[in-house]
Amino acid sequence: MRWQFGSSVSLMLLSAAAVARADIADELASIPGMTVAEQAPPRAGFRFFRLSYTQPVNHLDPARGTFEQRLTLLHRSESAPTVAYTSGYSGSQNPFRSEPASLVDGNQLGFEERFFAESRPEPADFGDLDIYQAAADHHRVIQALRPIYTGKWLSTGASKGGMATVYHRRFFEGDIDGSVVYVAPNDVVNDDDRYAEFLDQVGTAECRARLTAVQRAALERRDEIVPVMAQVAAETGLSFDLVGSADRAFELSIVELFWTFWQYGLERDCAAIPDADAPLADLLAFVGDVIGLTAFSDDNQLPFVPFFYQVGTELGYPDIDALSAPIADLLRYPGLDTPRNFVPADIPMSFDPLAMADIDAWVKERGSKLIFIYGQNDPWSAEPFEPGPGTTESAWYTAPGSNHGASITALVASERVEAANTVLGWAGLAPLPVEPAFAASDSAVERIDALVHATPLDGVDLFESRPRL
Repeated sequence: MRWQFGSSVSLMLLSAAAVARADIADELASIPGMTVAEQAPPRAGFRFFRLSYTQPVNHLDPARGTFEQRLTLLHRSESAPTVAYTSGYSGSQNPFRSEPASLVDGNQLGFEERFFAESRPEPADFGDLDIYQAAADHHRVIQALRPIYTGKWLSTGASKGGMATVYHRRFFEGDIDGSVVYVAPNDVVNDDDRYAEFLDQVGTAECRARLTAVQRAALERRDEIVPVMAQVAAETGLSFDLVGSADRAFELSIVELFWTFWQYGLERDCAAIPDADAPLADLLAFVGDVIGLTAFSDDNQLPFVPFFYQVGTELGYPDIDALSAPIADLLRYPGLDTPRNFVPADIPMSFDPLAMADIDAWVKERGSKLIFIYGQNDPWSAEPFEPGPGTTESAWYTAPGSNHGASITALVASERVEAANTVLGWAGLAPLPVEPAFAASDSAVERIDALVHATPLDGVDLFESRPRL
């Protein structure tokens, strides 16, 4: 009996040791529906995996079939905090760490959203693309990985990725211990004049006037520009079938120029705006740098049909009159810049005004552990998420002078430390020391910057390119 008891204990210890030594790749592969492919390590101390996970086409009706959702995983340790990140679009297949993942020195799980790139059912019924279904995708993956990654879980995303982060929290509050939401618009009301008011005041009056003058000059010379643009498109194999013609694509680029300048530019870039009577080459170079004359070609726009479907059915969209009013007399296609015109006609669309109202009410009445960060000069900050009387353990910040790339490190010193310590607390980590008075040279601020910039992994940064949103 003593021998049998000792033998059993030995077997148990050996079994426990075997579990402890199990390789993370094997643990991931043991998850039903998970396909694992490890990539070359991007940096010492990390492992990088490209994953595929079998998801229901419709979580409320699993019999409808399945599709494969692409994921990425930057692995440091099973016990480290894990950050769920999404851009809201297709997922980068290269390793990188978002700002929160860098702050907590944690793992990062990256999502490719349903219907984007290769994470698309075949055939694709766009009726299965809504905010609940996408949130349920996130929920299933996180629940599958939580037994492996036992530390705290955070979530983050910028722009549409920030919106998706909030939607996931609304439907599955218990999945996440805290969320950092960057530059996420909250278009509860489509025809909201807050965008017009913002665009009338952003930057300096001189810069706004120079931008409008360039728009008008380009439109007045469209008969010179469009043939050149069409020739270049033909030579490079680009087409404009989705928006209708090269002339329409040109007009869209000019309408969007003002918005895009402030979304991605800074006030110092006003110095680069050419005079309205500048040579045509200078006008074209400026438009090309800001938005590109072929921005609305099929190659650029077809990958984002799911985006325009979503904004036209649930997410909402700014009133385009705010963009076109100063140049309305020169437009040939007024009203062209609407979601319906970027979705093939055979895909039905019907807008649900209650979807965003529900999200907005949840943030104000029940939202918790949410950090919202906006850029002072970013047009998308005109209609932001705003915590309400029922929002708890949350904060809202504006980065001075920042655009759609606003971040914790772009905040003023005191807010930078406050936000970083909130994130560290959510992750179960010790806060940085808080000094009585803040200055740019404070040790806490320097430590935040060091943490964020300490992981220059090969790949892309937090703010991946995206159309408008």
